[in-house]
Amino acid sequence: MSKNLSFDAVIFDMDGVITKTALTHAAAWKKMFDEYLKKREAEHGEKFVEFTHAGDYLPFVDGKPRYKGVADFLESRGIELPFGDPSDLPDAETCCGLGNSKNDAFNEVLDKEGVEVYPSTVALLDELKKAGVKLGVASSSKNCKPVLERVDLLNVFEARVDGVVSAELGLHGKPEPDIFTTACDIVKADYAKSIVVEDAVSGVQAGVKGNFGLTIGIARENNIKELEEAGADIVVEDLEEIGGLEGLNKIFLRFNK
Repeated sequence: MSKNLSFDAVIFDMDGVITKTALTHAAAWKKMFDEYLKKREAEHGEKFVEFTHAGDYLPFVDGKPRYKGVADFLESRGIELPFGDPSDLPDAETCCGLGNSKNDAFNEVLDKEGVEVYPSTVALLDELKKAGVKLGVASSSKNCKPVLERVDLLNVFEARVDGVVSAELGLHGKPEPDIFTTACDIVKADYAKSIVVEDAVSGVQAGVKGNFGLTIGIARENNIKELEEAGADIVVEDLEEIGGLEGLNKIFLRFNK
């Protein structure tokens, strides 16, 4: 690695940071929850109130492990369901069943529309890789590996800690820092000399809790204020604002004098 760099590793979230799949997830969540809430209206007489992006997705679901997102949203509506088991069928009325139904919807959209990447993120990844910086991806998604394979980026990362790995290791999801610290542990990097890049409030909170050298928030959802309040050291709307490798190093030094 370049002796001029002050950090050793960068750990990236995937959805909304590397790939343009955050909106695909949001659409799948809305489809699933609206259908379920309409079903409850028909069966229990509960007034249907639609699942919204700003009011429901961002505060209760975004960035969290799938079943945790289901449970947190249902709790916000005063709906009690059994947690169930990850093997539950998508029509099971449990947190896991609803989560699996959402995943089916996500994969349907993915198959139809494919996956796009953020060019500025890919450009930065290339710069970091060439400079010998250790790279990790930390995502709540269980679709992380196939999505990264589709855009030919899986092999860029020395560590992948996603929903599948988290379940195997029993890691806590965001806003706990487990997936980021585990990625750092895999690449043998100190947290204080590592950078977290996130677009979700829960992910930024995880970066702060993990005491990383720098936590960058990417405001893809017109949510600069929310990411700042969550504790992001710096918030940008796109990584091109960072100024590449040199700019990233200057920002890291500014927060680690």
